[in-house]
Amino acid sequence: MDEYPRLRIAGIEPESFVDGPGIRMTIFTQGCHHNCPGCQNPQTHDFNGGRLIDIEEIVSMLDDNPLLDGVTFSGGDPMDQAEALIPLARIIKERGLNLVIFTGYTYERLMELAAGRPGFMELLSYADILIDGPFIMAKKSLEIKFRGSSNQRIIDVPKSIVEGRVVLHQIQLDEMKARPDLVPA
Repeated sequence: MDEYPRLRIAGIEPESFVDGPGIRMTIFTQGCHHNCPGCQNPQTHDFNGGRLIDIEEIVSMLDDNPLLDGVTFSGGDPMDQAEALIPLARIIKERGLNLVIFTGYTYERLMELAAGRPGFMELLSYADILIDGPFIMAKKSLEIKFRGSSNQRIIDVPKSIVEGRVVLHQIQLDEMKARPDLVPA
């Protein structure tokens, strides 16, 4: 493999069923400036915390588990390491796996910031799903899929990029149809 940047991570969950559809590896990046009150992972906020890991080590873990449907970048905020995550995202897609990214930014804010951070758009171009928005304690819900608070959205990234606007993923549309009270606010 080529020389890749190292990632600063808080940890890796080799098999998760709660961080996106199917069986997935979840990579918790280290560093987040959102500092949402009530965050589930406050230990991931310090940009100097966690540990450094080679992308090759993560790829080896992926290759060792044929049951994986995909990978989730969580955190911290993965967008704060967008440039370093791009090579890994590319490899994930080459392996035929889907990619979910959690971020405290809204999709709209990422689009605004993308002009100054081209890594944002490139990383998003590999994502299948973006779960966006800050965690808001007053909107915390244990009844919604993959999110901590009802303001967060499950976004179909490829469709959103093509249409130039947020397109909710079918997972959230189905959830809203079954439970109209769970519409994001």
